Amino acid sequence: MGALKPKLHKNDIVTVIAGKDRGKSGKILKMLPRSGTAIVEKINFIKRHTRPTQKMPQGGILEKEAPLYLAKLKLICNKCNELTTVKFSRPDDKSKYVRICKKCREMLD
Repeated sequence: MGALKPKLHKNDIVTVIAGKDRGKSGKILKMLPRSGTAIVEKINFIKRHTRPTQKMPQGGILEKEAPLYLAKLKLICNKCNELTTVKFSRPDDKSKYVRICKKCREMLD
């Protein structure tokens, strides 16, 4: 059995479809495949209380992005600019799989 092909990649533009940030969109900054989550730019902010350190002598309350489950994210196609799901196919018999938008049938990679 081979490795799973990820439907979402780093730098993809996604929209949140469930939760407190529903309807917001942003770029994926970091994928965390083991936990099935991703960190999306300017979405799902949490407050982190930090102690003073030598790097940050002030300490205090920081706001940063927390991971979101991939099931709560939906890809925005960069060609048709709509929410879409991803289909995998091979353009040639010997080439790698590519991601294809199910709405406009354009390649995403």
